[in-house]
Amino acid sequence: MESISEKEKMSFVFVHGFQGWGSYDKRYRKMPYWGMRCGDLIAWLNGKGYHAYAASVSPIGSAWDRACELYAQLVGTRVDYGAAHSREYKHERYGQDYTGRALIPHFDAETKLVLIGHSFGGATNLFTELMANGDTEERAATIPDHISPLFVGGMGNRIKSVAAVAAGQNGNSTYEIPNGYRREGDDVRIPWWSKLLSFRVTNANRRGADDGRDARDYAEYDMHIDTARRINQRISVLPHVLYLSVPCSFTKKNQAGFFVPEKGMEAVFVMRSLQMGRFLGRTKGGVVLDESWWENDGRVSTISETVPFGAPQTPLDKNKLRAGVWNVYHVHHGDHMSLQGGLVRKHDIRSFYKEMLEMIIGFQEKQNKCSSE
Repeated sequence: MESISEKEKMSFVFVHGFQGWGSYDKRYRKMPYWGMRCGDLIAWLNGKGYHAYAASVSPIGSAWDRACELYAQLVGTRVDYGAAHSREYKHERYGQDYTGRALIPHFDAETKLVLIGHSFGGATNLFTELMANGDTEERAATIPDHISPLFVGGMGNRIKSVAAVAAGQNGNSTYEIPNGYRREGDDVRIPWWSKLLSFRVTNANRRGADDGRDARDYAEYDMHIDTARRINQRISVLPHVLYLSVPCSFTKKNQAGFFVPEKGMEAVFVMRSLQMGRFLGRTKGGVVLDESWWENDGRVSTISETVPFGAPQTPLDKNKLRAGVWNVYHVHHGDHMSLQGGLVRKHDIRSFYKEMLEMIIGFQEKQNKCSSE
C-alpha cells in the first residue's frame, strides 16, 4: 500500500482579517479574500494538491468569538461562545450551526492543522491556546456534559504550525492617535481622497445599532495595544508548533525623520500611514509608543507585526527552522494587503504561499524522521 505523504496529511486553514470574509460567505465566490486581485489562492493551492481552506469568522468579532467560530467550522458543529463568556459579554451563548458543513472532513486526533492568519486573523493564537489548554472559567461555569471541547483543551497536538502574516499581534497604534498626535517638523498633509476612503472603509463594516453586546467583545477593542497585551499574556507557546511571522513595511524615512508611505501604497491606507509615521504617545496601560512604532505597512506598525512582545523569537532560517519559537521572516516590502492579493493594486501571492507551505511540510517531515529514529 502506498504511504500517504505529509502534504496529503496536512490541512492548511487560512483565516481572514478584520472586515474580511471566507468561503462560507457569498461574496467569496465573487471576490475571494485570499488572492483578491490575482485569483482565488485557495482554489489554486488545492489545484496543486494542497488541502487548503478559507475560514469564515466574524469580520468585526473579538478574538474569543472568532476562535469559537473557527472551532465550530473545523469540527462541523454549532458555535458555542461559552457559558461564562456569553454571560459576561451579554450575548447569546450559541451561534451559527455548521453541522454537516465542516470545513475539514474528519477533524479528529489524526488531524494535522496549519493556521495561516492575515492581519487580525493572526489572533488565531488564542485559538491555539484554547485548543491546547482550554479555559478555566468556562470549565468552572459549565456542566461537563454541556461544555465545548474547545474549552476543555487537550487538542494542541493537532496544530502543527501557525503563521501570522501582517498581523498586529501587539495591537494597533492608530487607536491611540487621538491622545498624542505629533506634528513637529514638516506638517502632515493628508490628501482629501485618502481621508474619504479611510472613513468609508473603516465605517463600512462596524457594528450597527446597539444590540446589547458589551463593547469589549469586538475586534476593534482587542486591537487596542493594552488589550492585545492582556490577550498575549494568557497565550503560551506550544513547544512542538512551528511559528512563522511575516512583518510588512511600505514606508520610508523622510528628511524630517518621519516615516511616510511609499509610492504605490493602497490609497485607503495613506492617511493612517502618515499619522502612524510620526506619532508619539503612551497607552493608558503604560506602553510607550516611540519612534520604533513609526515604520508601518499602512495599517499596522511593523514592530507590532513581528512577534508578541516577550515571546521567544529567531530570524527565519529556512534550513534551521525551530519549533516553540517565532521564526521571523525578513520584513516583507509591501503594504498591509500585499500578501492578501491587494485591494486595488494586484499582487501575485501564489509563489509566496506555495513556498511557505512547502517549508512547513518539509519541517514536519524532518520532525517525523527525528521522532522515528
